[in-house]
Amino acid sequence: MALVESSWLIPIIPLAGFLVVGFGTRRVPRLSGWLAVTFVGAALALSLGVAIEYLPGHTKPFEVERDWIVYGSATPQPVKLSMGILVDNLTALMLVVVGVVGFLVALYSVGYMAHDPGRPRYFATICLFVGVMLGLVLANNYLLVFIFWELVGLCSYLLIGFWYQKPSAAAAAKKAFLVTRVGDILLLLGIILLFHEFNTFNFKSLMSLHLEPEAASRLTLPLLLVFGGAVGKSAQVPLHVWLPDAMEGPTPVSALIHAATMVKAGVYLVARSFPLFEQSPDALLWVATIGAVTALLAASLGLVAWDIKRVLAYSTVSQLGYMMLALGVGAYGAAMFHLWNHAFFKALLFLCAGSVIHAVGTNDLRLMGGLRKLMPITSLTMLIGALSLSGIPGLSGFFSKDEILAAALSKNPLLFAMVLLAALFTAFYMFRLWYLAFGRSYRGAAAHPHESPATMTLPLLVLAILAVVSGYWLFAGFGGFINGALPERLLHGEEHVSINPLVAGASILAALLGILVARAAYSTGKLKPETFTAGPVRAGLHRALVGKLGFDRAYYAFAERGVYGYAAGQGWFDRRVVDGVVNGIGRGTVGLSRGTDWTDMKVIDGVINGVARATVGLGGRLKHLQSGVVSHYGVLVIAGVALLLAIAWAVG
Repeated sequence: MALVESSWLIPIIPLAGFLVVGFGTRRVPRLSGWLAVTFVGAALALSLGVAIEYLPGHTKPFEVERDWIVYGSATPQPVKLSMGILVDNLTALMLVVVGVVGFLVALYSVGYMAHDPGRPRYFATICLFVGVMLGLVLANNYLLVFIFWELVGLCSYLLIGFWYQKPSAAAAAKKAFLVTRVGDILLLLGIILLFHEFNTFNFKSLMSLHLEPEAASRLTLPLLLVFGGAVGKSAQVPLHVWLPDAMEGPTPVSALIHAATMVKAGVYLVARSFPLFEQSPDALLWVATIGAVTALLAASLGLVAWDIKRVLAYSTVSQLGYMMLALGVGAYGAAMFHLWNHAFFKALLFLCAGSVIHAVGTNDLRLMGGLRKLMPITSLTMLIGALSLSGIPGLSGFFSKDEILAAALSKNPLLFAMVLLAALFTAFYMFRLWYLAFGRSYRGAAAHPHESPATMTLPLLVLAILAVVSGYWLFAGFGGFINGALPERLLHGEEHVSINPLVAGASILAALLGILVARAAYSTGKLKPETFTAGPVRAGLHRALVGKLGFDRAYYAFAERGVYGYAAGQGWFDRRVVDGVVNGIGRGTVGLSRGTDWTDMKVIDGVINGVARATVGLGGRLKHLQSGVVSHYGVLVIAGVALLLAIAWAVG
């Protein structure tokens, strides 16, 4: 039996780990971490086995489906809601990404969370998070994806707010939950519209549709709504504001969210829906534009952040923008290739940041420095991650990012210019971070910073190797592998992704320029950092970036004046109008009741009592006619007969 037939077990294993760790390790918290590593590792092993079966790139998709709810008449056909799994090349790719990063994060967390009293709760939620993300990528229809989509949101809320005693962590968890709910509502509406149009949620059925241009226009609105869900989950503009605040959770959580799970779900959903998007040029244009704007805007915000994890968070938002741009310009393979590479070097960067924070006890880059000799493994591995993210040749980020730049240039030179500038900013802020943390002399308060334990450094070394070698899948037919998930009409015989020398040269030049400027400003001292804010224009731009370009302020103002104002107005309306009407009706009812009571007592009872008294009085008078004298009765009879005769004569 092929392993793919057992792929339904992949999410079940970590979900079982959630129950075992959550309920079985409260009295022995030391076991929680290793149990979580075991369960996630087992899921990874099965995921790798399934993925190996799809490496040739031509394996037939495997689908198993069972009816869940069936309703409606048999004619023309009943409505069926099903649950099932779909395994193809895209699924295999995501299973490996989620499994590898999830396993390494769980292993790293054993050391990072070694002294935290909430370890059982933490590791149980990690298992749940990995399980529902694996379920999301295995789901064979939009409805099942949406169920797992919401569970991923729940897990992110629990992990971002893991240290709920901190007001900032609790606020960040609520912010993430509320902002992503906006996108979730849009996604739900899009799914409903797709079902209304085509009477199915099934991916294979929907992706096999090839509509005429007139009919395809009906796809634009549903697809834009689906993309709205991806905008929320993958933190694209304007719903990007939750992701930097999500850094309040433990650093391994940041690596898990940013590298493999939650934020990649939006990119995965657009990729899974790509055969539909491909038939709607308007929808693709929106995807490309939002992606390019996000890439540049987030890279700009990363230039001024001092929190080491927030710099990486803005980097994640920017790189997700690259992936969305690639999908929007039709470069499906390049987008998935960058998702693959980004998972490894971004997980590496976040875990390196966690290692630094673990040693110095602060997130502030201004209180670090001089760690290159004190933490050699962390220093070297973070340098590899920074070089890969910057797009330096020979490392994985170079190959996939250049493919996206080339695709953008072929479709829209303006989009290309935006993401090329973002590439320059990326190299600058990453090496600003590296020089501030590892260069010059130590400026922190921790007495003796030292290298992290083996449970933390081993995942760094593994991820550093992956950050170097994962890009070389380019030369092993990555395009043919990943395109195996697309319908035949979208395949063009491209087995290999190619490199554009002109684009590669521009990208390398931008990266080197960013690195050299960062070195001059934060290492050699040849350029004063104050130069960046000298003059009214640069100072104003700096203030705008520090203020996050006003997005948070605008949302808070909307919440305060819009939502709170509406609530206050609704409260006034309830008190003055609704309560007034209700109280008026109440008072009217009481008055009417009193009037009715008076009518009952004075009118109805008066009439009835009057009739009774009259009857009694008349009876009292008529009783005297009963004298008992026969002659009186004879007179009355004769008088009565005479009266009747008179009436008859008068009538006749």
